[in-house]
Amino acid sequence: MIAPGSLIEFIDGGRFLCGLVSGVAEKKIQLLSQNGREINLPEARVLSVSRQLYPCNAGREATTALLREHNDGRFALAGTIDLEPLWEIVCEETDSEFSPDFLTELHFGGVVDDDQRAAFLRAVFADPLFFKYKNGQIVAHTPEQVAHLRQQRQREQEKALLLERAAQELQAIVRGEPAAPADWPDRERCLHWLAQSILFGSEAPEDEFIRQVLKKAGLTAPHAGHELLVKAGVWDQDENLALLRSDQPVEFPEACLHITETLHEATAEELLGDPKRKDLRGLPILTIDGTSTRDFDDAVHIACKENGQIELGIHITDVSYYVPVKSPLFAEAKERSTSIYFPEGHIPMLPKQLSLDLCSLIQGRIRPTISFLVTLNPDGSLIHSTIVPAVIEVKRQLSYREADNLIDRDPELAALNVVRQQLRQQRVDRGALLLSLPDVNIDIRDREHIQVYLSPVDTPARNLISECMILANGLAAAYLAAREAPGLFRSQPPPRKRIIAGVQNSLADIAHQRRYLARGELTSHPKPHSGLGLNSYTTITSPIRRFLDLAMQHQLSHMLHGHGILFSSEECKAFTGIIQQKLARANAIRQQRHRYWILRYLAPKEGQRANALVVGVGPKRVNLLLCDCLFDVDLPPNPSFPVDPGDIVRIRLARVRPLDNLLRIEW
Repeated sequence: MIAPGSLIEFIDGGRFLCGLVSGVAEKKIQLLSQNGREINLPEARVLSVSRQLYPCNAGREATTALLREHNDGRFALAGTIDLEPLWEIVCEETDSEFSPDFLTELHFGGVVDDDQRAAFLRAVFADPLFFKYKNGQIVAHTPEQVAHLRQQRQREQEKALLLERAAQELQAIVRGEPAAPADWPDRERCLHWLAQSILFGSEAPEDEFIRQVLKKAGLTAPHAGHELLVKAGVWDQDENLALLRSDQPVEFPEACLHITETLHEATAEELLGDPKRKDLRGLPILTIDGTSTRDFDDAVHIACKENGQIELGIHITDVSYYVPVKSPLFAEAKERSTSIYFPEGHIPMLPKQLSLDLCSLIQGRIRPTISFLVTLNPDGSLIHSTIVPAVIEVKRQLSYREADNLIDRDPELAALNVVRQQLRQQRVDRGALLLSLPDVNIDIRDREHIQVYLSPVDTPARNLISECMILANGLAAAYLAAREAPGLFRSQPPPRKRIIAGVQNSLADIAHQRRYLARGELTSHPKPHSGLGLNSYTTITSPIRRFLDLAMQHQLSHMLHGHGILFSSEECKAFTGIIQQKLARANAIRQQRHRYWILRYLAPKEGQRANALVVGVGPKRVNLLLCDCLFDVDLPPNPSFPVDPGDIVRIRLARVRPLDNLLRIEW
């Protein structure tokens, strides 16, 4: 029972304190602490009460001196108490709960005084390995609990040492004096934890530890950890953090690499052993691609017949020949769903031996294809088309620039150019929207002076290939639809609002129209594609870099060989879910990386003014495109500066922080 004059103990701020009770009322006690403070304390916070009573009127100075004397003595006595021998005596008892008085007397061997009882309780709190205080009783831990706590304590001690050493070594890295791996065995582990902390923050398992290390090392500046990993050689200065945060596969599994090593380049004889495969090696087939392209998956040819009709050939590399459905390569392609391209490189959907070699339509090499042979009238109207497995040999490999330079004087290119104009106009007449924005090319060869170039995608050569691929994809979709075969069909409802029409449209109108497009769909059955002006559409023309195209190629090839449907409607529906999920992941990585490099390009221009195209004007936001890099930005409307879509305005790049993914602009 607590009475005035009792010397009590309680914990405040993690420390044991003594106090002298001056009064008790409604489960609250009034006391003077050893620090000279008058406190109202709930009875529940009292840990020990003296049996001896002390005068309450001795004066504040004398009372606090008395309390400090008892506190110091109890603290010293608690430091001499070894709890382990006592625990070994009581841990096997049936009842694990004991009164503090009982254990204190058992430890000291007889009647104990107030200071001994209080010191024993302090020892229990100081070393919770063997006992714990709970509801006024002392509970003895089981041997299993003690073993576990010992292991936990050892791990904590090891981690404390690891923290100290890590802080020292991180400082050394900053100074340019990193320890050799043999001298710091935990180097890889600690740097991995640091990377995970930067990438995932509080979700990283060792985030709190890393925060303590950085604080101890004095590395608290923004992005200090990032700079440290760069200095340590773990990361590049422009590390792709979006990729590291994702679960996008980068390296190929061993099974895929093993299979790839066993593949060999098929000969014409081997390929023509398939009676369904036509020999088209004699045709004047050519490829037209970007100057940096190395994975050539499509080629074309054109021939004018004596009756004035035109034969157009669109040849797509037959990846299904090398990547059967049950192969680990097919499973890995499904997991990746697409190749991802960055200014600094790319992550292929298929191993490079396939994507850049065996499946690539390289000039002078024999290759299997799925070929679309189309007969057209002189006005470009379709007379007949057939889809066949084939064998081809590319005769010419041109870049877009080379093709554009030759298109007026090269007979084949000139004929292809006429056809592309006809095909394009036919689609526009059916309601297609031509919404090509210039390509944004980011040149990072000089990281200190990043350059951005806009290149038109609507040049004759680029548009020629685009129209041929749209035609082939539409024919593939029509082939499946006519046979009521399931597939992976792309579609798009009409736009919510139509702004443009025809072939020639301004950048402003195209950007404005894009704001009103309906979301595209991917289904297992055909539906109209408003944007392309087609009743049904799929994609089959990029099987090297898109899983959808590879799966559709398998479906089409299986049917062309007379084997019927390969993938059921349910399987196609499952594919659509997987593809949409994986493409969302890949697109997020691609978009975040593109944004990073644009911000890196804009960073040196911070504080400068730039031209921006007004794309849309709403009540709360004005949407703009930065003219030199087609980067989306927006601002609140400025009442004193009204604007309309299509206007070119000057904005200020107020703050650009690539690592923070931050761009702040002002009128």
